[in-house]
Amino acid sequence: MTKITAIIPTLNEEIHISNAIKSVSFADEIIVIDSFSKDNTVALAEKHNVKIIKRKFDDFSSQKNFAIDQAKYPWIYILDTDERVTPEVENEILEAVKNPKDFVGFNVRRTFFFCGSKINYGGCQRDKVIRLFLKEHCKYSGVVHERIVANGKVGFFKNKIDHYSYKSYDHYISKMNHYGQLRAQQFFEEGRTVNLFHILIKPPARFFIHYIVRLGFLDGFPGFVFAKTQAYGVLTKYIKLWLLNRNATNER
Repeated sequence: MTKITAIIPTLNEEIHISNAIKSVSFADEIIVIDSFSKDNTVALAEKHNVKIIKRKFDDFSSQKNFAIDQAKYPWIYILDTDERVTPEVENEILEAVKNPKDFVGFNVRRTFFFCGSKINYGGCQRDKVIRLFLKEHCKYSGVVHERIVANGKVGFFKNKIDHYSYKSYDHYISKMNHYGQLRAQQFFEEGRTVNLFHILIKPPARFFIHYIVRLGFLDGFPGFVFAKTQAYGVLTKYIKLWLLNRNATNER
């Protein structure tokens, strides 16, 4: 049977890391690539049979691609620390590796949990990612919302993994600030500017899309909070871009 390397990128994930590693215990090799966590992430990971690589974070794609290059085996399974592979998906992974049917990668859908509540709508019903793939045919691209670029056919698993995306509202806001800074820096380097449309129209539009168009209201109050935080993420990104542009102008 062809072997699998599981890769888990980490930064201050002591709450998740042990369960994340157990979730991919089916893999023949597990790599934890850590961006110099300041909590107990690495110490907890060392209690398991894993290979730990420490690398300064530059962007999500570079971090994951670096880890992929270190993998021993041709099949890669990428696991974010807040994801859990269910037994049903594990069976599909092992079957796919044994009999890939000309596919170079496989999409999997995720059951999304937000601050302890299961979110069924708001766009989460369409959430999917490529998690299993052949490293010689697939690489990551993109600074923040990185995605796999696959050179070949991509299949689809029937079952879902669990995605415990945000432990608390504060955890969500901290991640939005981090993602917003990365995306703002990318836009700044591309020479983009900010106007009132980005500040006054785009955030409410994002809320409307998640809460109304994508049926977030069916999830009750958690659906409302989820849609509001999506809008906050948009606003944060453009405020940070405005600050970068202003600081650059002042320095001139």
